[in-house]
Amino acid sequence: MPVEMLFKKLLLLLIMMPLQRNSKACGFVVYQNDKLFQSKTFTAKSNFSQKIISSKTDENEQDQSASVDMVFSPRYNQREFQLYSYACVYWNLSTRDWDTYGCQKHKGTDGFLRCHCNHTTNFAVLMTFKKDYQYPKSLDVFSNVGCALSITGLALTIVFQIVTRKVRKTSVTWVLVNLCISMLIFNLLFVFGIENSNKNKTSDGDIHDIDFKNNDVPQTDTINDSNPTCTAIAALLHYFLLVTFTWNALSAAQLYFLLIRTMKPLPRHFILFISLIGWGVPAIVVAITVGVIYSQNGKNPQWELDYRQEIICWLAIPEPDGVTKSPLLWSFILPVTIILISNVVIFITISIKVLWKNNQNLTSTKKVSSMRKIVSTLSVAVVFGITWILAYLMLVNDDSIRIIFSYIFCLFNTTQGVQIFFLHTVRTKIFQTEASKVLTLLLSIGRRKSLSSVTRPRLRVRMYNFLRSLPTLHEHFRLLETSRSTEDITFSESDKAKESI
Repeated sequence: MPVEMLFKKLLLLLIMMPLQRNSKACGFVVYQNDKLFQSKTFTAKSNFSQKIISSKTDENEQDQSASVDMVFSPRYNQREFQLYSYACVYWNLSTRDWDTYGCQKHKGTDGFLRCHCNHTTNFAVLMTFKKDYQYPKSLDVFSNVGCALSITGLALTIVFQIVTRKVRKTSVTWVLVNLCISMLIFNLLFVFGIENSNKNKTSDGDIHDIDFKNNDVPQTDTINDSNPTCTAIAALLHYFLLVTFTWNALSAAQLYFLLIRTMKPLPRHFILFISLIGWGVPAIVVAITVGVIYSQNGKNPQWELDYRQEIICWLAIPEPDGVTKSPLLWSFILPVTIILISNVVIFITISIKVLWKNNQNLTSTKKVSSMRKIVSTLSVAVVFGITWILAYLMLVNDDSIRIIFSYIFCLFNTTQGVQIFFLHTVRTKIFQTEASKVLTLLLSIGRRKSLSSVTRPRLRVRMYNFLRSLPTLHEHFRLLETSRSTEDITFSESDKAKESI
């Protein structure tokens, strides 16, 4: 950022070193900006005012018979910036750039900074500031619990889908497993890596922390602590979230071909084709984004902040005048918006033509039928990532409404893994059968132990009543069984596709 050249108090002392009878006249000029002093070494990016003081005693542009002391106190927004360092320089007319020859900086008193130059010419103080970022607090309990449940649910879903793949023989397994893997990795990175480790570095910006021995010309007027780890995590979060949305789109496309187009069999090498798209296209997007930013700003030590934020390890939020050039817009918001729009269209089509279509052969009650339709609709909506639409509702200007939508968004999306576990694992007949066997085995072991002990009559009565309630529990589980409108109809129309996966 810029050089802070506003002085609260400036004192120029001209000291004539040799003793001469005739004093020399001295003139001073204050330049209100640095337009006449375009440096090739120092780059100012901020909008702070920049002043240059020029002093001259005779025709010699570097009169070694005079010296200049400058004492100043800089003015800047101390809530937003910290003074990191400064350099005492003059404008070298031969190189047409700032130079430090003959100039030194010294520690002043009462918060003042001091520069000393052994010649008179065009002077400036190049200051480097460090932005005082307000790092967010750690994830709240709500987010941590939701992400922990999602990580557990996703891990169980992946294991279940892989173990029972041959038994179920459905082509959706491969898409769902890849979706869960990308979502699982994203959640792990989000929980353990979203916070920038620089937040643990504290600095009060006191002038006593300045290195007064170093008077080198700085490269820029602002500086940030480099954190390649945070940049790498931001790129990984960017990649795996794009992978998740890509598999959402592939899941929607696959169900569309199976349910609406009733394509049978699916195209040859279908799994290989969608795998290359699901994992390859996001990698290309992230690689191009990072490559373009580095090629344009690679010489700048702070190029990382053109890609990511400093307060968290995520894509940088664009400035109001740089939205169209923002990597967040072109490499994330735009592709995600296109995916969500297409997924919503396919979701509405499947819901009307398949999930909520009246079935003349349906013999169950209307209550059970409606419940199954609702659960089936939710199971499709979760896999399609429809709940991410709530993120756009967080852009409203009203703070109270934005907070409400933020909590709703957090509720639905941090628990997305749990939703997938219950809707695509617990609902399956295989899971219910195996869970029933395990539960029965545990109950039988507990029953034998309870019968062998005469000192626990109350426990035997409770166990007996619980065993008697198993038929009732089984009837409740029937409400969660996959309806014919979702699994049986879906994949009976594509038998060859099932056998090929």
